[in-house]
Amino acid sequence: MAETISMPKLGFDMAEGTLVRWVRNEGEQINKGDVLAEIETDKATVEVESSASGVVLKLLVDQGAVVPVSTPIAVVGEKGEKVDVAALEMESAPENAAPAPAQTPAPQPAPEPVSSSPQGAAAKEAATNPEERIKVSPLARRVAEEKNVNLGAVQGTGPGGRIVRRDIEAALAGGEATAVSAQPVSPLGPPTAVVVSHEDEIVQLTKLRQAIARRMAESKTSIPHFYVSHEYKMDAVMAMRKQINECLPDNEKVSVNDFIVKAVALTLRQYLNLNASFAGDKVVRHGAVNIGVAVAVENGLLTIAHKNTDQKPLRQIASEVKAMVARAREGKVKPDDIEGSTFSISNLGMYDVENFIAIVNPPEAAILAVGSAREVPVVEDGEIKPGWRMKATISVDHRVSDGVEAAQFMQTLAGFLENPVRMLV
Repeated sequence: MAETISMPKLGFDMAEGTLVRWVRNEGEQINKGDVLAEIETDKATVEVESSASGVVLKLLVDQGAVVPVSTPIAVVGEKGEKVDVAALEMESAPENAAPAPAQTPAPQPAPEPVSSSPQGAAAKEAATNPEERIKVSPLARRVAEEKNVNLGAVQGTGPGGRIVRRDIEAALAGGEATAVSAQPVSPLGPPTAVVVSHEDEIVQLTKLRQAIARRMAESKTSIPHFYVSHEYKMDAVMAMRKQINECLPDNEKVSVNDFIVKAVALTLRQYLNLNASFAGDKVVRHGAVNIGVAVAVENGLLTIAHKNTDQKPLRQIASEVKAMVARAREGKVKPDDIEGSTFSISNLGMYDVENFIAIVNPPEAAILAVGSAREVPVVEDGEIKPGWRMKATISVDHRVSDGVEAAQFMQTLAGFLENPVRMLV
């Protein structure tokens, strides 16, 4: 029996998504769980999996269309099976025909497959007007410079034909990119003034950046935040991490953040109001402890959701978080990767940040901001000695919890971080 695949709802505030690309075409065989399409939401580009096995009987929307959630987008069934396609198209047509909201950028045509031809879109743009800059993400530009790649020979697959990192990597893997000719190094001449442009640049916000702006403004103005900070002794964690990693291959090593994620999950078992959501006249205390981990991606921030974190061993947490972070940065997250977090952690320790505060990620009730673990002079028993210290601040929705509970949470968290063997037993 034919089954209709609809635009999924990925998040409590998602109203629509852009169908970026069909991965399967009409008439092709597909199995349940196979990727059917890529859609762009306010958060990320997500791969939509087929919920049925069979043949793709009909694709109901065009690439680049902005589609409301729950609208039918495709039909999968048995080969030759008759379905009422007209009724489904009528159901989706009014929505697809509607113009995009004013705050959403107009949908861009879906990108063509990567091509090495100099007649690609980027090359045509450069050839038509050499002064016009090729659309390329900062990360892709840096990789291209490092690998000596001619951007004019690479066609972008990002929004609006923008060149992203995967385009550079694909071109390099296929030997399709033309290397930039090395310029001879000239001897130093007399000093000359450097001409710097001071013209303003207008940058159109991506859907992700628009969503961040909207949700963070809503959070900061509608949620009464309060903050509690604590400094943690990290000597035991640093020593245990070193011992563990000496026994593991490079691709399985654990990070300080993995210890923090595990410790927070175990601590939340005792503080149910911090593993909760505010819902008008009630508070929803979540049964599962799903830790959200903030990930820096191109043009924004994405929170991946690790499920049942309190029930999993440290190595499993490290492996699963690493895989989800990689998919987020490659723009290939799965719907389950970014939905369902009950408490979030934002860690800027890798950027040598001493401490900071974070904004609560609605509908969650709290978020932990983590700074760097630093070896600093500390006083113990009247003597100055080196020690590892890390500062963290919890931001809490005051409608859900109070200062005493937040302070107790931070103290209990110290019990796990300062005696990490408790996380392993």
